[in-house]
Amino acid sequence: MTAAIETRALTRCFSRRRAVDAVSMTVPDRAVYGFLGRNGAGKTTTLKMLLGLIRPTSGSARIAGIDVAGDRIGAARKVGALLEAHGFYANLTGRQNLDLTRTLLGLPASEIDRVLEVVEMTPNARRRVSDYSLGMRQRLGLARAMLGAPPVLILDEPTNGLDPDGIADMRRFLKDLPARTGATVLLSSHLLGEIEQIATHVGIIHDGRLVLEGELARIKADLAPEIALRIDDVARASAVLKPFDLALSPADGGLVARLSPGDDPDAAVPAMTRALVEACVAVFAIGARARSLERIYREASTPAPVTQSQPELV
Repeated sequence: MTAAIETRALTRCFSRRRAVDAVSMTVPDRAVYGFLGRNGAGKTTTLKMLLGLIRPTSGSARIAGIDVAGDRIGAARKVGALLEAHGFYANLTGRQNLDLTRTLLGLPASEIDRVLEVVEMTPNARRRVSDYSLGMRQRLGLARAMLGAPPVLILDEPTNGLDPDGIADMRRFLKDLPARTGATVLLSSHLLGEIEQIATHVGIIHDGRLVLEGELARIKADLAPEIALRIDDVARASAVLKPFDLALSPADGGLVARLSPGDDPDAAVPAMTRALVEACVAVFAIGARARSLERIYREASTPAPVTQSQPELV
């Protein structure tokens, strides 16, 4: 599998502040790559460098094998972007807005029908944009980004401001997009639950540095398993479980026990339960905790040495 997007030590400084600090990221072809980080972490600055909107202080970026700095026009032809659901003429219809962009790009009129069908906006194409909901504007923005069938799509917070139904629709659409169109999707977001349901790969940026990257399923599998316990006496339970050589931490009035990577929580739960019951500790609930993207993000974003796990491209 080739890389649709690749950066090497990509850096951008503003005065004395490094907004993006030596970011080396790899987005595999036809992946849905969730690019995660808090506000101000460097996500948008990174996206703007990938799009050639701002120049890096140092480092390089390639889109579909084309160096962005060396051939900005060539790279731009390989990428479609949705940075915000604005920039439309409200008094024109959705189709008329797309036709303006289509004309500027020198594309055939049939492109409008194609992208409208992909984003499921054909029935609303002749309505004025002023009558569109935010979700419809987002879909129109995606349609505009896909004019010309670019192999790479860069989307910045495409679910921002949508209601629950709109978020669910966008989630379904983005998850199926690579299979339907062959495009690679780089998706910036702060909604971890949504990214977890959509992304095949993730990259986490913190204070301008890429602190974790890889295939989401593989990163989850590499997490040390955890067991959550609800008991009546946290202090006594901690003493009883000490011989098990677990990393214990309080959580929600109970305990979380972290096992070693590779350990089987299903095998540990019965032994832990038996020991607690024999010590007269009441066990209200005990079981393995899900290996979630929220936990991955929390651990990667804590002040610690950089851990970067790149997926093997095959």
